[in-house]
Amino acid sequence: MNRLLVLTSILFLALFSLSSMAQDPDVSGDWEITVSTQRGEMTWDVHFEQEGSQLKVTMSGKRGESSGEGTITGNKIEWTITRSTPQGEMTMTWSGEVEGDTMSGEVQFGTFGSSSWEGTKKTS
Repeated sequence: MNRLLVLTSILFLALFSLSSMAQDPDVSGDWEITVSTQRGEMTWDVHFEQEGSQLKVTMSGKRGESSGEGTITGNKIEWTITRSTPQGEMTMTWSGEVEGDTMSGEVQFGTFGSSSWEGTKKTS
């Protein structure tokens, strides 16, 4: 009986260790992200290239295209892009959580405040 308890405990620990080493979600591909702002909703097409936990990001919308880099750790995602605006360069920092083919979070528009956003992975 004692051996059975020890073997069961070892098996449980091994399975727990494997599940805690799960890989980061794969967000590679095309997404549509909508931001809620005081001026209404804004939509961007976003392309992620993922290598491990590192991201290369290309965002395009009404005001052109911008590129940046980011990370994904577990279900936490964050990336930064810098855009040229009539007021000068603006760095936008996006952070949120991924859940399957959706993600959501908050974007910081440089010193101009922040807004919430939601994204959905596009189907091929």
